[in-house]
Amino acid sequence: MHALHYKDVVLIPNYSTLSSRTEADTSVVLGKHIFKTPVLPSNMKCTIDLDTARALSTNGYFYIMHRFDVDLEEFVCTANRENWPCISISIGVNESDRTIYDLLYDLNFHIDFITVDIAHGHCEKMKEVLEYLQKFKSRGTQIIAGNIVTNKAAYDLIKWGADIVKAGIGQGYVCTTKDKTGFTMPMFSCIRGLPVHIPVIADGGIRCNGDITKALVAGARMVMCGSMFAKLIDSPSASYKDQHTGETLKEYYGSASFHNKGYNKNIEGRRELVEAEHKTYLEKMLEIQEDLQSSISYAGGSKLDDLVRVEFKLTQ
Repeated sequence: MHALHYKDVVLIPNYSTLSSRTEADTSVVLGKHIFKTPVLPSNMKCTIDLDTARALSTNGYFYIMHRFDVDLEEFVCTANRENWPCISISIGVNESDRTIYDLLYDLNFHIDFITVDIAHGHCEKMKEVLEYLQKFKSRGTQIIAGNIVTNKAAYDLIKWGADIVKAGIGQGYVCTTKDKTGFTMPMFSCIRGLPVHIPVIADGGIRCNGDITKALVAGARMVMCGSMFAKLIDSPSASYKDQHTGETLKEYYGSASFHNKGYNKNIEGRRELVEAEHKTYLEKMLEIQEDLQSSISYAGGSKLDDLVRVEFKLTQ
C-alpha cells in the first residue's frame, strides 16, 4: 500500500445510537490528566506562549510550551505560583539543556510533562537524555519524546524511558525536511504503523478539523496542530495587513527555519504569512470539540476511543 496522507483517505459512517451529537464525549486521558479534547498547538514560538499556555491549562486543554528563547525556570515558576492544572514544557538534548534540567530538578518545581523535542528523535543523544530524566519520573512527571516515524523508534523511546512519543517528520505546513533531505512519512500511514499500545501525539499534516479525526482513527492519542493555531487572533505570531486586500495576515514559521533559529545553518523550514482566522484559542477549541462530537456520531460511537474502529477507504 502507498504511504497515505490524511487527504488520501475518507472515513465510512456507522449506525449511531446517539440522540444528539452533544452527547459524544471528546475527553482524553494523558498520563494522570483528563483533557477536554485531544488537540494541542504545536510547541513553536508562533503558536504557544505564556498567555496561551495559561489559557489552555486553566480551561482544561493540553499544551506543550516551546523551548526557543524562553526562560523555562521563569515559566515553570509562574505556572507553579499560579497553580496551573497542567504544567508542560519542552527542551532539547544539548549540554545547555541538561543544565536547565538540573536547575528545574534542584528547585523542586512541579512539572506534569517534559517533552524532549528534537527533529530526529531516534538517536543516541535522545537515549542519553531520556535516561538522565528518569529522576523526574519519581516526582510524577510524564516524559514525551520525539519526533519519530517508525515502529522501532517508538519502541526504543519507550525502552529508553519515554511514556509518550511524538510522531511526524517533514509533514508540517512550513517544514521543508522532505524537500531538503528526502526523509519523511505521510502522517496517516505514519500513525497507523506505530504500536497501538503506545500513546502517540501526531505532529504535522493537519489542514482542517477533519484531519484531526483521521489522525485519531489512525491511532493517535493526541493531535498537534500548527498553522491552525498560528492564524488565530490571539496567537503569539506577528500580525500584518495585506496592502492590497486589507486582510489581516499572521506569521507562521517552522522551528528549523532561519526566522526561528536566527542563523542560516541546517535550515529545514520556511516562513509564511497565512490569512488570519478571527477566533480566539478558546473559541477554536470549542469549534474543534463540536466537530469531534459530530465525528464520533458519524462513527457510531459515544467517545473518542470508538474512532479507532472506523473503516476508511482510499480516495484514489
